[in-house]
Amino acid sequence: YGWGNSFHFCRFNRREPFQQAIARHEHYLAANMQIKPNWRVLDIGCGVGGPAREIATFTGAHITGLNNNDYQIARAKRHSATAGLEHQTQFMKGDFMNMPFEDASFDACYAIEATVHASTLESAYREVFRILKPGGVFGNYEWVLTDKYDPTNAEHARIVRGIEVGNGVARLATAKECLQALSNAGFEVQSHMDLSDLSLTGDKIMWTSPLEGNINGANTLWDYVTYVRTTKPGRAFTTYMVRTLEALRLVAKGSTNVSGILQIGADNLVESANIGIFTPMFFFVARKPEA
Repeated sequence: YGWGNSFHFCRFNRREPFQQAIARHEHYLAANMQIKPNWRVLDIGCGVGGPAREIATFTGAHITGLNNNDYQIARAKRHSATAGLEHQTQFMKGDFMNMPFEDASFDACYAIEATVHASTLESAYREVFRILKPGGVFGNYEWVLTDKYDPTNAEHARIVRGIEVGNGVARLATAKECLQALSNAGFEVQSHMDLSDLSLTGDKIMWTSPLEGNINGANTLWDYVTYVRTTKPGRAFTTYMVRTLEALRLVAKGSTNVSGILQIGADNLVESANIGIFTPMFFFVARKPEA
């Protein structure tokens, strides 16, 4: 409803349409991983397959999407059929903590804001290590706490807990813990960077722009539709709409509560960005050693 087919945040340039920014974020990942046309690539936590289709088209590689949600898998397959990408994409149900693939099955693996839902990052990364071929590459946009986070600061703790509750996350790790988990899993980290840090990237627009309800960030007609949804009237409309649909039994019981929880998550994400204690795009590229 809010994000289209790609359930992730991204960077923004001035005058850049929302969907173009989303695609650029996916291209950046694929380009830095140097994905080749003949590669077999795994997308873990693939959602409805937006990034898989974009990266398949961008690189020419074959993308397998892994997801534990039947509804999203069905939508991913339908979208790929509509796009004529059935031959280049595949979507399967499975748990990325215990993947249904043999050792050394893939040339590359990526995740976009998915492994934050793992019980521990190290366990998830070890499973990725297992299914990669020797020399295989792992790229990720990870949700982490930055060096500015102070666990003894009550305000910081409140905001972080709001992010965790509002987004179904057991515990947010720090950037240092993320890198240590990669090392413990056996990976060689080739590069890493917090792409939400405007001082490093030179970007002018915060990644939270679509959450803030500021329609001045819109660049196209569709952008206005997207941004209006996060204004106070837009949020109220969404709440009443979901409540009505739930009362009519057209959506599952509890949907209104879920909508409210997501809004709590959004508010705390904006607060975290304003003080720089969290990033949804700690970008890294790591490689499984050849031997």
